[in-house]
Amino acid sequence: MVGGAALFIAVYWTLLREWMLTWGATPSEVHMQFPGDDLLSDPDAQSTMAVDIDASPTDVWPWLRQLGQDRGGFYSYEWAENLVGLDIHNADRIVAEWQDLSVGDTVRLGRADRFPDAVLKVVAIDPAQSLVLRAPDEPTWWVWSFVLDPVNETTTRLLVRSRIRLPENTVIRLAARSVLDPVSFVMTHGMLRGIQTRAEQLARHRSDTNDSGVADSDSE
Repeated sequence: MVGGAALFIAVYWTLLREWMLTWGATPSEVHMQFPGDDLLSDPDAQSTMAVDIDASPTDVWPWLRQLGQDRGGFYSYEWAENLVGLDIHNADRIVAEWQDLSVGDTVRLGRADRFPDAVLKVVAIDPAQSLVLRAPDEPTWWVWSFVLDPVNETTTRLLVRSRIRLPENTVIRLAARSVLDPVSFVMTHGMLRGIQTRAEQLARHRSDTNDSGVADSDSE
């Protein structure tokens, strides 16, 4: 029993954890400089995950612009987020009033009455290219960056990087990594797949509309 537990721990820390933290990303993407990296130059933990999307950056970007608990959600496992009362509702369409996102705006992670401090600040935004969010606390302890890398005219790499600073207490740091890493992997994986599905549907809709000879227009 003890030997089995020790083997699992060894496999997790040497193989599984690294796979989770870099799911879908190439070695060059894992080591590349992201917008926002300079905001937390020496993180205690970092993950870089990625997915190919059969859509152009302009079909992916609107989904990122409407991230937030009180907006389009996070496109991940809504049921899991709501188990802890976050009150997330993932949108399946682009909503015009949620597209107005600028530097200095907040992205809410949970409902305001239960989690008043659960917000991130928009610190950098480059339309159809990148979005950087950070925890408003000083010093910064979390930076969340999204990058759209066009592969060709119809394919985009969506990359998500999370950089975190943990408390100095060794026990808390170990416990945080043991719990946060798997949870972050599951929810980020769900988000990537959720955005992939929605963006590809939007791209197909635009293509079908154009092919039919009807003028293209933004989804409402």
